[in-house]
Amino acid sequence: MRKGVDAQQHGDVKAAIEEYRKALALRPRFPEARANLGAALAAAGDFDAAIREDRLAMENAPDKTAVRKNLALAYYKKGDCEHASSEFEAVHAARPGDLSATMLLGYCDLKLNRAEKAVALLQPLEQANQNDMDFEYVLGSAMIQSGKEAEGCTRMERVAETTRSAEAYAIAGSARLHSREFKQARTDLDAALGLDAKIPGLYTMAGQARDALGDTDAAQAAFKSALQADARDPVASLYLGAILLKKREVQKAQPLLELALQLQPENRQAQLQMAKLDAMLGKNADAVTLLEALEKADPNWLEPHVELAPLYYKLHRADDGQRERKLVDDIQAKQQQAGPTNN
Repeated sequence: MRKGVDAQQHGDVKAAIEEYRKALALRPRFPEARANLGAALAAAGDFDAAIREDRLAMENAPDKTAVRKNLALAYYKKGDCEHASSEFEAVHAARPGDLSATMLLGYCDLKLNRAEKAVALLQPLEQANQNDMDFEYVLGSAMIQSGKEAEGCTRMERVAETTRSAEAYAIAGSARLHSREFKQARTDLDAALGLDAKIPGLYTMAGQARDALGDTDAAQAAFKSALQADARDPVASLYLGAILLKKREVQKAQPLLELALQLQPENRQAQLQMAKLDAMLGKNADAVTLLEALEKADPNWLEPHVELAPLYYKLHRADDGQRERKLVDDIQAKQQQAGPTNN
């Protein structure tokens, strides 16, 4: 047992496992050796074996909660958040002051799409732990996921600034983008790019924020970088194709828009851009078919009506063209009456 502890303390997990097994061969009902063996197996990445040993250790352990925490950690590291959550719940009930177990319970709730439960668990503890950036990271993530994006972003941005975490900046930027706070989203996402540009999807989100702010050249550069990282990124393909189409660089736009629609055939923006492409290529009938389907799916979406009106006239359908113009005027009037959207 002493040799196993010494080996484990010096990072020699393999030797520790061997010594603990020797101890257990001599004394099978040796809970400390069994618990230590479970911890060593988890450290070695053999989580199933660790779980078996931890469950055996709990039968005779004088401190069952300590062993249960190891069991919960083994489940957590294995990626089994359902079982990990159950064990962390028991640890939290026995030791409500164990902050690490409470945080991991909250993180499991996040993974299991129980963000509101995580917020309810963690928020009462924030005043005492507001300078613990690991705690703030979990709480901020839970708030964002539960719909409290403004509160969550404030905490996540503080984590990012304090720890220089690209991941924290990316999470905050993504949430700001979702909330249409494009200026702050760009600030966060550009900061993330400066720290770790290899985060999947980061260039795409940065491009979306830049595009929303009207910085087309910077957006185009970001989407190109996104496609260099992942040539089959449907969002980057769609946005870059739309930018190029607007610049009338049709030959460059066409393969991008075709790929975007192939990857996400139900994406209405991809369908709209394909209709615009068809119109530029002189495929007016094909464009009308796409636009009419979009109009039927969402009668209050302005753009399909705008695109349809001139196409009807080109196809000598003057009555339909006149109807579309009137619909455009009506929808614009309603939008003006409703006021500007948040951006």
